[in-house]
Amino acid sequence: MTNAGLRGHYICTRYAARLMVPAGRGLIVIISSPGGLRYMFDVPYGVGKAACDRLARDCAVELRPFGVACVALWPGLVRTEMVLKVAEENGSILEKRKPMMATISESPEVSGKCVAGLASDPHVLDHSGKVLLTPDLARRYQFRDVGGKEVFDYTSLRNILSELMPRLSGFFWLIPQFIRIPKWALALYASRFTVYPPLPLYPTNSAKKPKYK
Repeated sequence: MTNAGLRGHYICTRYAARLMVPAGRGLIVIISSPGGLRYMFDVPYGVGKAACDRLARDCAVELRPFGVACVALWPGLVRTEMVLKVAEENGSILEKRKPMMATISESPEVSGKCVAGLASDPHVLDHSGKVLLTPDLARRYQFRDVGGKEVFDYTSLRNILSELMPRLSGFFWLIPQFIRIPKWALALYASRFTVYPPLPLYPTNSAKKPKYK
């Protein structure tokens, strides 16, 4: 995570900046995830993603005078080769969740469309230093996933409640899609000074708790 992810992003950003600064323009996109906001998967994952978000923020400060924008991009659940391989290896476990996975996941092309939209945006410097979400950019630049599928909005209140309580999803469809969790609420919940405990990812006394060697 820190080598291929964080270190790779830092090295590429450094060399990209050397080309973009003399040109007086450019865009650097660092792929991160909500794992930089709260605990997700394990310690290396969270540390790497939080550092990627900070890398984008600090690079934006230093590169703005030269007309170069730097942002962090948060995709949703992406159907990468590794995700598809894990799904294939655990087919019997994920069989019942296939319809849901097809709904909430997005193709790798979505991130590419986000980068293309930002690169062609004459006001891209207005986004510099920010964390940008793929569903937000899909609405802004008016594109869809491959096959015409709408990019799943993982900040939509309807979608969140439907995932947490699938048996009541029929009632949650009454909630308008445009009602979303505000970004300030997400930031407040994840604040380093907050008194709120993190959401548990593993049930109490569960056998699926992370193992440390």
